[in-house]
Amino acid sequence: MGRSGIDALLYLMDEAFRGPGIDESNESQALMPNLASVDETTWRSLPPGGARSIEAIALHVGACKVMYDDYAFGAGSLFWDMPEVQPWPEGAAPMPDTVAWLQDVHARLAGHVAGLADDVELDRPRQANWGEDRPTRWLIAAMITHDASSASTDQNEPPSTWLATPRKVAIAATINRLVGSSTPRR
Repeated sequence: MGRSGIDALLYLMDEAFRGPGIDESNESQALMPNLASVDETTWRSLPPGGARSIEAIALHVGACKVMYDDYAFGAGSLFWDMPEVQPWPEGAAPMPDTVAWLQDVHARLAGHVAGLADDVELDRPRQANWGEDRPTRWLIAAMITHDASSASTDQNEPPSTWLATPRKVAIAATINRLVGSSTPRR
């Protein structure tokens, strides 16, 4: 079997993480270009009525990458409160260091995806960080949609609304269709 599904997922991972977007308007739906537009003051500030700072969102995204990677491709031994998962407490994460850390943890996860032998491995069950087995493609798709949705999160929305908006469900369905999966489970 080939690697077209793996290659498609790697492309989408990179687009959601660092895709350039529209050159003319500098508009991007990707995480890293949006973070590049943030200044130090905005990094930790809460918008009026907001619940999370951009710093908190960035730390959350990175911690999720570490956890998904460890459970799907590693020993499955990490916990959320470990410094390996989130190296700084909220309110103390230096912006340049956090951006570099995000790039590193993304590269680690993408490296494990690139290391899959062929598309058959996309259907292989792997452990999610909450203990449930999911197909590899589902776990990768979750990380792709997580990057894209975090990049475009309105800090004023409650976190519970970030998970299953119609746009995010449509993105997940499109990713699964591109790589040949059945309808994603919830």
